[in-house]
Amino acid sequence: MTLNIQMAVDCKNPHELADWWAETLEWAVEPQDEVFIHSMIDQGFATETDTTMHHGKLVWRVGAAIRPPEELGAKSPARRILFQTVPEEKTIKNRVHWDVRLAGADKDAVRAALVARGATFLWTANQGPHSWHTMADPEGNEFCIS
Repeated sequence: MTLNIQMAVDCKNPHELADWWAETLEWAVEPQDEVFIHSMIDQGFATETDTTMHHGKLVWRVGAAIRPPEELGAKSPARRILFQTVPEEKTIKNRVHWDVRLAGADKDAVRAALVARGATFLWTANQGPHSWHTMADPEGNEFCIS
């Protein structure tokens, strides 16, 4: 049996953070179905306040997801990251973080590019010959690049 995975990330601005991570991972933001959203409002299952406009499109206010571009058409993608709204700010270190493997790209150049796009460089660490940079995304979620 092969299992699929969805990771959920609590955040304040799910659409902006989904855009940021999609660009970082070279993934795609999952399109939302405006016709479906309107039908949910028309049927009384949602209200206009449950929606927002993002990049000129009607979307659900509380969430956005990304996935690899080759999985955009999949009904059940093997890999998906969901960004969902929570009311509280991040206050402590993540118990789970992402290791972004750079596939041969220079990690100092990637670090500089990520910082230019809103990430924060936290520290550099190493274990034996392997080293990595620990970073935080625009909402403070830690991740490593190596």
